[in-house]
Amino acid sequence: MKLNEIRDNDGATKNRMRVGRGIGSGKGKTAGRGVKGQKARTGVSIKGFEGGQMPLHRRLPKRGFNNIHAADLNEVNLGRVQQAVDAGKLDASAPVTVEALVAAGILSRPRDGVKLLGVGELTAKLTFEVTRASKSAVEAVEKAGGTVNVVYAAGVAHRGTASATA
Repeated sequence: MKLNEIRDNDGATKNRMRVGRGIGSGKGKTAGRGVKGQKARTGVSIKGFEGGQMPLHRRLPKRGFNNIHAADLNEVNLGRVQQAVDAGKLDASAPVTVEALVAAGILSRPRDGVKLLGVGELTAKLTFEVTRASKSAVEAVEKAGGTVNVVYAAGVAHRGTASATA
């Protein structure tokens, strides 16, 4: 075999169908779209239109509630924080804040704050300044010798008192 003899296997590639190139091509005139009507035109297709009948998405009842005032919090597990400390991305002597977590690459953006969750193991003695924290996270941090301060971020409604288990 020579370089000039290399080619694809038979049937490996298929030429694209060229539509609208005369009736002899088999895909001329209407180019496979059928005839007439809105959907024969380019760029027009009404999603959910059922020929004038009430569409399914309007027949079904609305469910649930979307709270527009809910805080959009980042969730961070203790195990992820410990990984960052071990990798040297997070300073164990400085308080762990939203800005510190973003700088360490644990969070992509600050949002409305951080909720600290207790998944994973924490061995470093850290001081956390977060918007909320779960009970298990507070217990794990205090067991490691650290503290959790619940600080409300700007734009987040104050709910209850600023306790460690908010």
